[in-house]
Amino acid sequence: MIYRRGQSVLVQGITGKQGTFWAQKMIECGTRIVAGVNPKRAGETHLGLPLYGSAVEAARATPCDLSVIFIPPMMARDAVLDAIEAGVRTIIVLTEHIPMQDVLDIHARARRSQSRIVGPNTAGVVTPGEGFVGIMPGHNQEIFRPGDIGVISRSGSLGTLICLNLTRAGLGQSAFIGIGGDPQIGTTTRDALEALDQDERTRAVALVGEIGGTMEEEAAEYARGMKKPIAAFIAGRSSPPDKKMGHAGAIVTGGRGAYAAKRAALEKAGVRVVDTPNELASALAGART
Repeated sequence: MIYRRGQSVLVQGITGKQGTFWAQKMIECGTRIVAGVNPKRAGETHLGLPLYGSAVEAARATPCDLSVIFIPPMMARDAVLDAIEAGVRTIIVLTEHIPMQDVLDIHARARRSQSRIVGPNTAGVVTPGEGFVGIMPGHNQEIFRPGDIGVISRSGSLGTLICLNLTRAGLGQSAFIGIGGDPQIGTTTRDALEALDQDERTRAVALVGEIGGTMEEEAAEYARGMKKPIAAFIAGRSSPPDKKMGHAGAIVTGGRGAYAAKRAALEKAGVRVVDTPNELASALAGART
């Protein structure tokens, strides 16, 4: 789930307005996009890249390590299943508001394959100095710069703010992993934490969580055995119960997913939890191993 220079990227929905804009930015940043998918324009080129009728066809012509989905909600399921059938190992699903039955289907299919889904409703992944895949401003050197702090965030906007603060503090990032804000996602906070724990470039981790679900508590179980320092910020401290706040997954129901439980679990595991996102950079500045 961490993008590495030279990995090949397929863009499904590349000819749309957003697909075109972000594909251009990814290419400018060094991301190696090898092809795009648009069933109505197969055989043509776009941004100098070949277009195929499906991910399966694209994979037959050129290896695809990752795929990124710029597809509307009602068609996203078919696009993801196409990428799974093509054997793409990492599928970045940017789309939000995908019907829940479709989300459950793509996760079930992915578990029976070698594909990993990041998202839905993710902003993508960034490796400063190497490239990015998604809709994060990985091309902006005032926000992202090479460093040794791995960043995990359910929120793209909060993740951007944290990376900006790290860059301004002179720390930079080894990788950014946006896991997504849907209730059911393919890559969890714990999955991302394990990936950064195993990453040689990462010396410390900034974890940005939210109320809702139990991902932060599950990540805390893994964090207890980590040697790399972790600092966390949990959004939604003052949110009222039973009210959805932004992300579909950010809702506290019957006490489940509450701020206090997440903070307590992380602090018990040795994670430093800060009260505001602006405190993360200073919390990590002197804590790196």
